[in-house]
Amino acid sequence: MGIVNTTPDSFSDGGRHLDPAAALAHARRLIAEGADIVDVGAESTRPGAEPVPAEVEIERLIPLIAAIRADSAVAISVDTMKPTVARAAIAAGATIWNDVTALSHAADSLDVAAELGCEVVLMHMRGEPRTMQADPRYGDVTAEVAEFLAARATAAMAAGVARGKIWLDPGIGFGKHTTRHNLPLLAGLPVIVALGYPVLLGASRKGFIGVLDPGAPADQRIGGSIAAALHGAVSGVAAVRVHDVRETVQALAVWSAIAGADRL
Repeated sequence: MGIVNTTPDSFSDGGRHLDPAAALAHARRLIAEGADIVDVGAESTRPGAEPVPAEVEIERLIPLIAAIRADSAVAISVDTMKPTVARAAIAAGATIWNDVTALSHAADSLDVAAELGCEVVLMHMRGEPRTMQADPRYGDVTAEVAEFLAARATAAMAAGVARGKIWLDPGIGFGKHTTRHNLPLLAGLPVIVALGYPVLLGASRKGFIGVLDPGAPADQRIGGSIAAALHGAVSGVAAVRVHDVRETVQALAVWSAIAGADRL
């Protein structure tokens, strides 16, 4: 899953793809580099980010989604917590609703997801982007995240979302201490995978890499991002959400070839 942020303030590439032409060119590049899914978002969810009105999200997203769909049959994921934005995006050609609040932001989120009939990504986040990193605490972070995701999947199915359309995302960096929580959660990915739903891992360029490599800015965390992606593959995740598609595709291809070498 390649990332296209049409925001002025995302943590890694804020403002770079705010221009519609630049966003479309970036999406085309990600597809050419091997992205199976293009994830488009118009509201930053970095720590401390301020909310964006639904009409602004729609204005930024819909022309881009329509243009990508006119170009390609690639799967398009809309990264939004707002049902009105998701509805508009699916109508424009998106196929997946990627929600950092696990369909809990609005009272009608679950019902709208069922009505749309699209795939949904349910992500774990404690708090909201503005406050989620204030002082996150867990007893057993992996167990608590798994319990939350299982409950949200059950709620989605009760609302009418088909089980086969549900993805889970442990929410690396969302309401978790950079290393004290994110590293055990990454180590515990097999527990999330064992819940029986496809798992999306979004660890690309995240802050824990900058802690392990002190001072490395977001755009210099490719090595750590690839390490996390490979760990996700070993752990059984279904997809990785990344900024650096070409490098990650290459790394996964080499890892897969080595893993299958004994069958040659």
